[in-house]
Amino acid sequence: MQRYEQLNKVGEGTYGVVYQARDTVTGEIVALKKIRLNSREEGIPSTAIREIALLKELHHPNIVRLYDVIHTENCLTMVFEYLDQDLRKFLDREQTLDVPVIKSFMYQILRGLQECHRYRILHRDLKPQNLLINRDGELKLGDFGLARSSGIPVKKYTSEVVTLWYRSPDILLGNRDYNTSVDMWSCGCIFAELYNSTPLFPGQNEADEREVIFKKLGTPTLATMPRLNTYPEWNGNTPMYPPKPFNQLVPRMDPLALDLLSKLLMYDPERRIDCQQALEHPYFDDIGEILRRRNI
Repeated sequence: MQRYEQLNKVGEGTYGVVYQARDTVTGEIVALKKIRLNSREEGIPSTAIREIALLKELHHPNIVRLYDVIHTENCLTMVFEYLDQDLRKFLDREQTLDVPVIKSFMYQILRGLQECHRYRILHRDLKPQNLLINRDGELKLGDFGLARSSGIPVKKYTSEVVTLWYRSPDILLGNRDYNTSVDMWSCGCIFAELYNSTPLFPGQNEADEREVIFKKLGTPTLATMPRLNTYPEWNGNTPMYPPKPFNQLVPRMDPLALDLLSKLLMYDPERRIDCQQALEHPYFDDIGEILRRRNI
């Protein structure tokens, strides 16, 4: 650890504290994610092992780079590239984002996520706090504490995933046999938040989160969610709310943005757009020019 000079605490992640530090060899500013190990328990927390294994596989400009791992008896330290801020802080500071900035951020989220999904890795905890930004307007996916490879031969996953406001309705209804579509729902929630500057579905608990979604998108039916009756938390007595038009939910969006949003926020996971389809959507037709001029 002599190599890294700890500077100041910058936050707390899924399983540890994050510090800004200086690499004394290169002079580079890095992020140290320190995970305290409980000596009474066996070894490293499984969430940390999972994150390390995944990040070592992923080398992409829109995914936070893991440089080094240092393991001592009572502490595991992961050395990441350092980025200035996260999207939550950026949104809180800026309030209203220009459309080219929104488009650039959304494109980069999808590019990073596409790389995850290419390796059959679900992020499962996409939210503004886990999207890191540098001063050049580059955005990177971070905090893979809940991510897991869908290549692992386990059919039923835990339902305790994804921060509530970005959690897909099938998971909220108890579906545990899910796939990359859960991340696409989270992308849709973030997309709307980039335009509105406030969360689209701010529920207080799981039941309230379901109701908030149903009141805005309409209560799901077998037509919009064919496996509805198989989800353990579905109640046939749920009030039937009518859907609100997307242009009322996100008034600043143009028709192309609204079309992309509607495809990300599909109730039926099988019909939800994937990363490749989203990146090819006409909304991004001018992305090349936007990225060339990128400056936030």
